[in-house]
Amino acid sequence: MSSTDYKFEGWVGLGPEAAQGKMVWQEFEPKPWEETDVDIKVTHCGICGSDLHTLRSGWGPTNYPCCVGHEVVGIAVRVGTQVKGDIKVGDRVGVGAQSGSCENKDGDCESCASGLEQHCSKMVGTYNGTYANGGKSYGGYSTYNRSPSHFVIKIPDAISSADAAPMLCGGITTYSPLKRNGCGPGKTVGIVGVGGLGHFAILFAKALGADRVVAISRKSDKKEDALKLGADDFIATGEDEDWATRHASSLDLIISTASSSKMPIVQYCGLLRVHGTFIQLGAPEDGALEIPAFVLIIKGLKLGGSLIGSPDEIREMLELAAAKGVKPWIQERPMKDANQAIVDMDKGDARYRYVLTNEQ
Repeated sequence: MSSTDYKFEGWVGLGPEAAQGKMVWQEFEPKPWEETDVDIKVTHCGICGSDLHTLRSGWGPTNYPCCVGHEVVGIAVRVGTQVKGDIKVGDRVGVGAQSGSCENKDGDCESCASGLEQHCSKMVGTYNGTYANGGKSYGGYSTYNRSPSHFVIKIPDAISSADAAPMLCGGITTYSPLKRNGCGPGKTVGIVGVGGLGHFAILFAKALGADRVVAISRKSDKKEDALKLGADDFIATGEDEDWATRHASSLDLIISTASSSKMPIVQYCGLLRVHGTFIQLGAPEDGALEIPAFVLIIKGLKLGGSLIGSPDEIREMLELAAAKGVKPWIQERPMKDANQAIVDMDKGDARYRYVLTNEQ
């Protein structure tokens, strides 16, 4: 199939008002074709919080027009002659939040050389980015997606396309820091925020074998869900005045998915044992996270952050999900209803990930 046999069309944001459910459906020009690329007929695309941040220019000025969506799953319909690996036309494949890096072509990129492409200085996001050939990246709220094959992942047969889609960002964003920071048998892990990311963090913490998983949220309205997801305990910080004291020094690792600078980070760190680790995933628009140095020093705590995951980590995560039967909580929405879906997502109605679906 040639590139002229189908159109790249999608929901496009033309300005910050797009985040209010005012995206417009129109044709867009994908990156100029290279023989290392793969064209994907999009069947499913998860809605991520990053989509809203980008549509409203919350993390900085967005390069409009912008078609968001970086939890893309579909069918490979065109595969370049220089694509390495075993991707072929007709395969079920996906693309996460990254679709470009230097891939260590010049041999001097430590990040790409060590399999940490997400930290490459030339990292290209799956939308709102610019490739080395000058083309713009457009995401998966669309009919088709074109991405460099290095970032195109085959989906295991054991995982449905609808379940796989949100794993490609929401899933890997939590799996990677859990795995890298020692989540496993003998560990007690706290998850701040029970939402799109947080529910994945609970699922993967259990899949990795953590002894105890503690969900942490302001209110108790998600307690039942958290326990069904696999959490062993639940802390409602806004309803229990003594939570910080009662649970002090009880956790080895905290994964924070909260995106507010107002979070009680000092009290969260108080939940950690000596040499515990706090990893921040959420990126607040409303200011900086601040913490007194002595909070870290007294217990020898490690404070860090994490950004998505590499293609190899995504494959590893999908293998674990297939083996352990990890199943996200999703609600499928028709692609034609994308504007309403992002409004509902912004209101916090998703339980816990909306997945847009194209009619087949």
